[in-house]
Amino acid sequence: MSRRSGILEFAVLGLLHDAPMHGYELRKRLNVLLGSFRAFSYGTLYPCLKGLVAQGFLIEDNPDTEYIPATALNGKRSKIVYRLTGEGKQRFEELLADSGPDAWEDEHFGVHFAFFGQTDRAVRMRVLEGRRSRLEERMERMRTSLARTRERLDGYTLELQRHGLESVEREVRWLNELIETERANRTGRPEGRPDTGPPGAYPGSTPQISDGTDRPADNAATPPDRPGRSPQER
Repeated sequence: MSRRSGILEFAVLGLLHDAPMHGYELRKRLNVLLGSFRAFSYGTLYPCLKGLVAQGFLIEDNPDTEYIPATALNGKRSKIVYRLTGEGKQRFEELLADSGPDAWEDEHFGVHFAFFGQTDRAVRMRVLEGRRSRLEERMERMRTSLARTRERLDGYTLELQRHGLESVEREVRWLNELIETERANRTGRPEGRPDTGPPGAYPGSTPQISDGTDRPADNAATPPDRPGRSPQER
């Protein structure tokens, strides 16, 4: 299984763990969960759903009392509702408990974080600390590269390099705050109650994950001017 298909499997099982859905609703929820820059077409989602059904993780329900086959004339199609099986719930729990290096990477981390409310605190801590370690390594590489090449870069390229570094630094600070909150909240959550997240978190929100590139994200804020920078660098 490829890394991308593994992410999609995890996200599908996690969303269906909450409630059964038909394919169109599931695709909309996936786009919200994973972000518009990872938008999935039904042509991408459908093979994943069929594969999960074949593995016994999902079952297909047809709530229509009468099946009407789709044709070019009527344009109708019965809605298949996908429901998690017992094996599917067990598979989701296995993926939820994974805190290895894959969970620290850009694509995997966002999905893991989206389901932190259902994740054991010890697993959350390992994922957060692993992600921070990964970004700290990236941050040092970027600083070294910037120090080595800054004299050869024009003002715009230099600003782009700085912006990329600032994005990583911001995420490291955010992770530090989350880790400190997790450590301060060692009592855990009551049995049977979902975790509502750290103070100040928005339920259902996912973080803006740094992808390690030096290009600014579409929704990234412009960094403020630094004191002492020349007009050519601004």
